Amino acid sequence: MPTIYGNTTGLSPLATKTLERIYRRKVPLASLATPELIKALAEASHETGRQVGALVHRSGEVDYVVVGDATRLMLPDIGRLRAAQGRFRALRLVHTHLFNEPLTRDDLVDLVRLRLDLVAAVQLTPQGEPKTIQYAYNVPVRGKEAITVTVDDADGDADGRGKAELPYRTVGPVAVGRVDVDFGALIQALEDEFAKRSRTRSVAAKDGRAILVHVAEKAKTGALARAEESLRELTELAGTAGVDVADRVLQLRDRIDPRLVLGKGKLDEVVLRASELDAETLVFDRDLTPSQASAIAKHTDLKVLDRTQLILDIFAQRAESSDGKLQVELAQLKYTLPRLGQKDDSLSRLTGGIGGRGPGETKLEIGRRRAKERVSFLEAQLKRLSRQREQRRRRRARLGVPVVSIVGYTNAGKSTLLNTLTGADVLAENKLFATLDTRSRRLRFPEEREVVITDTVGFIRELPKDLFAAFRATFEEAADADLLLHVVDVSDPARDQHIETTEALLTELDLIGIPRIVVFNKADLIAPEEGRRLLLGHPDAVLLSATDRETTRELLMKLAARLKSRWDEAATVPVYEAEAEAEGVEPEDGGLFEGEAESMTVLGPPSGAGEIRARVRGTFEA
Repeated sequence: MPTIYGNTTGLSPLATKTLERIYRRKVPLASLATPELIKALAEASHETGRQVGALVHRSGEVDYVVVGDATRLMLPDIGRLRAAQGRFRALRLVHTHLFNEPLTRDDLVDLVRLRLDLVAAVQLTPQGEPKTIQYAYNVPVRGKEAITVTVDDADGDADGRGKAELPYRTVGPVAVGRVDVDFGALIQALEDEFAKRSRTRSVAAKDGRAILVHVAEKAKTGALARAEESLRELTELAGTAGVDVADRVLQLRDRIDPRLVLGKGKLDEVVLRASELDAETLVFDRDLTPSQASAIAKHTDLKVLDRTQLILDIFAQRAESSDGKLQVELAQLKYTLPRLGQKDDSLSRLTGGIGGRGPGETKLEIGRRRAKERVSFLEAQLKRLSRQREQRRRRRARLGVPVVSIVGYTNAGKSTLLNTLTGADVLAENKLFATLDTRSRRLRFPEEREVVITDTVGFIRELPKDLFAAFRATFEEAADADLLLHVVDVSDPARDQHIETTEALLTELDLIGIPRIVVFNKADLIAPEEGRRLLLGHPDAVLLSATDRETTRELLMKLAARLKSRWDEAATVPVYEAEAEAEGVEPEDGGLFEGEAESMTVLGPPSGAGEIRARVRGTFEA
């Protein structure tokens, strides 16, 4: 018996028979729809008082008959048949409109999202007779490289959206008997054009094109400014991850939609925009629940990522040390565990014997169990590595070597400062999270005085909790520091928020009590007057450019003055004790200074501030 899809509740036996007869109709490839099919749809629609549609295959068979309500049609799941690049579904939708209305947004979204061959609406008279027909089909869109930002108050039209070339073309309405189009030739020409465009399309980023989406509640004070800053940071994260940002969508709402985050109407706009720009990914600037991510992906047929996934992907690309790789894998598994929700009983593992009969252990259960086993293994490995780091820190403390940790917001210039101070060659790029692994380098002062400078992973607002927990062991390097260098990018408009974020995370890590020197970096990118105003508000801070060694002179003098008492304490340690400690280092621990590099020498003994200043000045002048 033929299956009727959609809203079949309350159909009379006569209406059901009328709908089933639609399956008998055949449509030649050259025709958009035959008069017999149009008449059958109109009769069924008049009988039921609902929209009725037929999904017609290119072979001429009617594959699906669908019933909706008075104003819309809900299509069934038609799978991914022929949905490859440059190809359509080989299905065209012909359906009725009861109130003589044109093609709706839902019709056009279905056309673009499902990559249907064509969508046609037969407009009926009040007596149920077919009057006119309007149809639309997909067309290739060119020249879409500009980034636009849209700000909405609700689900309506966007403010600031420029007139964009649409990814579809509409024809009509025209009288039913006057439709003159060779459907087969039209679709063949369109597929050839799409295939040619897909072969010649160039994507600069390695991970394709994406649309970034930020949704905020407009009732909050300063919501727009914070949203724009957050979206700017998400753009930088996407660039670091290797994603080409095709467009950015910013919507202010009374409240966040609990299911789709955006409103349905706005999300339909985003789907059309993605088709215009040939984007295959949506990146949301918030953490999505598993149900939200699933609902959005089902509604849009696009790949959906949230902010946490994007950061995890960056960490996975950037991690180099065994510690870093283990920490990233652990965070990814903890993030994925609650999202293993697609149960599939057909892929169960059957077991034999008493107590083992029945459906057995499903693939979902196996995946969860193995993920939990892997989490336990990784946590044990990280505890072992943490103990090794603790041993290194204790030996370093016995030797009396002061430790200075560089902390701060990501991309503030921490690695560049480490390179400039110590002459190291740690990777330093103008990207968020360019370096993830902790690096320790020695900075040698005169009279055999030295200090270990440690670079830590950068902070970021709303750092994913699983990632924060996994990298907590990395921040242990800063726990035993004698001094913290809090590096701030003064050229960033959001520097005050970055300072607040860093201090909040230091408080959470119980590091806020360690003495700190605030280092305002990238001074070459701001006006001198602005730099002087900053120092008035932070008299103990240092203003410098990490790329210019000359500007680090004041920081070196402050370091020597702050560490003078620590060096004096270390001078009381017997030499033979220090040497014994150094000789007792186990090879597997990697030495006292993990990743040790050649250090630069600063001429100037730490015996007094004036003497320090004079000798350091002499070094730079020489």
